[in-house]
Amino acid sequence: MNVTTLPKPPRVGLVSLGCPKALVDSERIMTKLRADGYDMSPDYAGADVVLVNTCGFLDSAKEESLEAIGEAIAENGRVVVTGCMGKEADVIRNRFPDVLAVTGPQQYEEVVAAVHEAAPPVPSPFIDLVPEAGLKLTPRHYSYLKISEGCNHRCAFCIIPHLRGDLVSRRPDAILREAEKLVGAGTKELLVISQDTSAYGVDIRHQPRPWKGEEVRAHMTDLARELGKLGGAAGNVWVRLHYVYPYPHVDNVIPLMAEGLVLPYLDIPFQHASPDVLRRMRRPANDAKVLQRIRSWREQVPDLAVRSSFVVGFPGETEQDFAYLLNWLEEARLDRVGAFKFEAVEGAPATSMDSQVPEDVKQERYEAVMALSARISAEKLAARVGSDIDVLIDAVDAETGGATGRSKADAPEIDGEVHLRDAGGLSAGDIVRARVEDADEHDLYGVPC
Repeated sequence: MNVTTLPKPPRVGLVSLGCPKALVDSERIMTKLRADGYDMSPDYAGADVVLVNTCGFLDSAKEESLEAIGEAIAENGRVVVTGCMGKEADVIRNRFPDVLAVTGPQQYEEVVAAVHEAAPPVPSPFIDLVPEAGLKLTPRHYSYLKISEGCNHRCAFCIIPHLRGDLVSRRPDAILREAEKLVGAGTKELLVISQDTSAYGVDIRHQPRPWKGEEVRAHMTDLARELGKLGGAAGNVWVRLHYVYPYPHVDNVIPLMAEGLVLPYLDIPFQHASPDVLRRMRRPANDAKVLQRIRSWREQVPDLAVRSSFVVGFPGETEQDFAYLLNWLEEARLDRVGAFKFEAVEGAPATSMDSQVPEDVKQERYEAVMALSARISAEKLAARVGSDIDVLIDAVDAETGGATGRSKADAPEIDGEVHLRDAGGLSAGDIVRARVEDADEHDLYGVPC
């Protein structure tokens, strides 16, 4: 009897830095490599080549990327670099002349070709396989769904358009096919991401595509509605919208939340509230109307959670501007808030602006925003004690019988968690009803109903 000895496939190590959009890029690259017969290595020692997907948004992120490249070089020696910092190939090669290749963001073919050259694949029908939904780096029960690349905005503090280009939207039918496959493979939560989700389809004039016997426009509202239908009548698939700019048509998504097709959650990057600072940032500056709209959204969907991020210490930000921001936050009472101290980035217009804010002032303002936000969050979470909520389970501790999950108001990694007792019989990916028994500044505590 002839016995086929399978060749040992080459192994790829991966270091993925930066935002969820970069993580999606890593998933796409690794899916392609897995389809070509590669295995993944969990450590440097077992890898034939290491792929470092870099971030280049801030100088601190660039330094972290360079440190990761250096560590991969030291531990393995065979390194391919990709991602946003790949735009600065000269910087990388000057510091690490031994890197095998450097490619920029979304250059999937070039990355795969570089890996092929560094560690040629071994053709074999037995190992050239990939899961139907692609290889995922996130847990099986939630998936990031990228709907576009690039951005048409030219914010003074940002270099994303320089790194990733102008807006390029994916076809709606392609997005829905990917989402359907993910749901079929066990995904219970779809996290819709892009640089500007609200602008989806603008570049292709919202061109419709056939889907399930109907025409679906390349538009955020249409796409959100169709994604929500993937959960069926039971609504057992959560759809969460991230990076939503508050354009007027966002109002049309709120009824979808009221219907249960989309989670009552909006991630809106306000960045500031002071009209003067927003103008210097080159961002929309109608803060009063935004507050009115938030009130209107909450009237339609009382359990709506709004998360946002804010930059403090932007050049020219005065004490009056900062006081305005604090007052605005007090009135808006956002559910989740992240704050960042302005950081000068090479190539961003704000870096060369006058009236740079001292670092100690930035730190004081950062701490003030976080303290205010923590108080508001604690008050809002305390009001939920005694209520019943849906929880998506992320992890179960078999020893303690406890479980950790998230409510509809919590995105993974950036928001709070729900900690459950007496939940040892649950599994990651379960959606359960739970009674809230306690709360702190960020998290809820309870028990399955």
